[in-house]
Amino acid sequence: MKPQLIAIEPIIHKKTVKKYAGCFAVCLLKNNIDWIKIDGETYMNAANTIFFLHPKTDWEISKRKSDISNGYILYLTPEILNNPLLSKLHINEVRLFSGEEIPKINLAPGIEKRVYGILEMIDELVDSHLNHKEDAIISLLNTFFVYCDGQCNIKSVISENNSKKSIVYQYKKLMDKHVCELHEVEEYANILNISSKYLNECVKEVLGVTAKSLITEQRIMRARHQLKFSDKSIKEIGFGLGFSSADYFSYFYKQHTGFTPSMHRA
Repeated sequence: MKPQLIAIEPIIHKKTVKKYAGCFAVCLLKNNIDWIKIDGETYMNAANTIFFLHPKTDWEISKRKSDISNGYILYLTPEILNNPLLSKLHINEVRLFSGEEIPKINLAPGIEKRVYGILEMIDELVDSHLNHKEDAIISLLNTFFVYCDGQCNIKSVISENNSKKSIVYQYKKLMDKHVCELHEVEEYANILNISSKYLNECVKEVLGVTAKSLITEQRIMRARHQLKFSDKSIKEIGFGLGFSSADYFSYFYKQHTGFTPSMHRA
């Protein structure tokens, strides 16, 4: 079972193992952590660190006996990392370009307190029934990753060659800029001077989804945000996102969310 958006759990038990398949895991480890084992390799002296772990990674954490929390495990779906607010962060480059190296941050005491406090607030929000909870969580995640950006041990370098990871990165950058006008994979492939078949192959291999699904996801996210926070009419929002009519926008939105735009606004 995958959490709808995110899941967060304090590290309390002596052994903590991966719980959600298909999610990225952010492991913030405090004192009293004995070790973290990642794909069979054991990392000692892991206190006061953050590990960013890919969904394909197997991992396990061992801590000394204690009734208090010694950190947090934050599970993130790929969809949430594609949120427009988070899409430009360094961690999104890291998850594409990390290769075999494990992304890790060693936390200075002052930073450790700040990021731990942010995760505590996310933990409170996840179980709350507050209005606009999702948007508050996204905002806190953005703050968390801003603290982390630039401190990760992996510095992604975007090469000019046609490696598949580089192509996916360029595709996502183009989509962030042009998704309101360009809605077909072939249009992006033409800009990148590759075939749409090869672009889809690259996205599928690197991210595990189709190139078209990323376009759909971005359009839905932007529509949802405008429905919540703008005074534009549903027709205006639809036209702004490139839909030919309000009826088609409503059909598309309901097809992918289960709700009509007017239901979302109610």
